Parts: sequence; C-alpha cells; structure tokens
Amino acid sequence: MKTETLEGPPIESAERRHTGPAPARIVVGYGFWIFILSDMVMFSALFAAYAVLSGNTAGGPTGAELFNLRNAFILTICLLFSSYTCGLGALSAERLRQDGFLTFAALTFVLGAAFLFIEISEFAGMIDKGAGPSRSAFLSAFFTLVGMHGTHVSLGLIWLAFMMAQVAAKGLGAVVRRRVLCFSLFWHALDIVWVGVMTLVYLIGVQ
Repeated sequence: MKTETLEGPPIESAERRHTGPAPARIVVGYGFWIFILSDMVMFSALFAAYAVLSGNTAGGPTGAELFNLRNAFILTICLLFSSYTCGLGALSAERLRQDGFLTFAALTFVLGAAFLFIEISEFAGMIDKGAGPSRSAFLSAFFTLVGMHGTHVSLGLIWLAFMMAQVAAKGLGAVVRRRVLCFSLFWHALDIVWVGVMTLVYLIGVQ
C-alpha cells in the first residue's frame, strides 16, 4: 500500500512570507512620530532657554508689565477648541464622512486663524511699546519661543487648507486618511506645547 505524507511549506518559505517592507501606514506612522518627538526636543530647548533668560530684562519691561492674561486666555480657548474640532474631523475622516470632515476642518481653520491673528496683534503692540525682541534677553527668548509656536500654527493652517482642497477633490482614500491622521497628531502636539507656553510664560510671567 502506498502511503502519502502531508508536508507543510518549508520553514524558509514561511519566514520569507513574513519579511519585506512594512505597510505604508506603519512606516508613515512611525516616521511622523519621530518628527513630532524631534519637534518636542526643539521646544524643550526653547523652554529651557526662556526659563534661564526670563529674569534678564536689562532694565526693560517685565512680563508682568507686558502680558495680558485676558488675551492669553482667549488664545488658549481658541487653540483648545480647535484641537477638539480637529479630533472630530479626524474621526469623520476615519468613518468616511467627507462633509463632516470638511465642516470640522473649516472650524479648526477659523479657530487657528483667530489664534494667529490675536498673537500677531499682541506682538505688534509689544513692539510699538519698544518691547521688541532686541530689547532684552528676556524678550528675545519670549519672541523666539512663542514665535516658533506661532510659526508652527501658520504652517499647520497651510497644511490644513491643502488637506481640505485634497479631500474635496479626491475624497477620503486610504492615503488621504493617513495624511489627515498625521495632521491631527501635529495639531494636538501644538496644543500640548501651548499649555506649556501658557503656564511657563504667561501665568508665571505675570507674578
């Protein structure tokens, strides 16, 4: 009698099936987290520089004389709500709700633009009072830290406008949803940085 044996696939072939390039979603996710972490390292250095230089006013105005907590509170509300609407937009994108994404993205853009407008107005008012970045080491550190955050917000708004146009033209494909997720991570990171700015610069600075 002839017997048959059942042989499984060679071990080498089984291993080969599990090797190769990682899926794009994983590669993009890890790569963007590295970018976010590197950005946090940069902001950590700026926070440290501000903490060291905040008392070096060179006889010029101090934070208590310059900072307006009412404006800082409005800035915080704008950014916190924009982070909330950004999260709702990302959820809408994952659920393939294009209209929902565009609505929440538009709200995020408006709140981010309002934040930027108030911040630029505050900078202009300080410069008009002679409290520009060249006045003292304290003001140089302030404008560098807060201005760098504002620059990130500006780039985020440009990115968001591009994403809205792309979704309106191409819909919510897999690639577009990955980009929406990356933007959401970026925007939430800016929110976290602003909490640090609000605490270290404004709340402690007015004391």
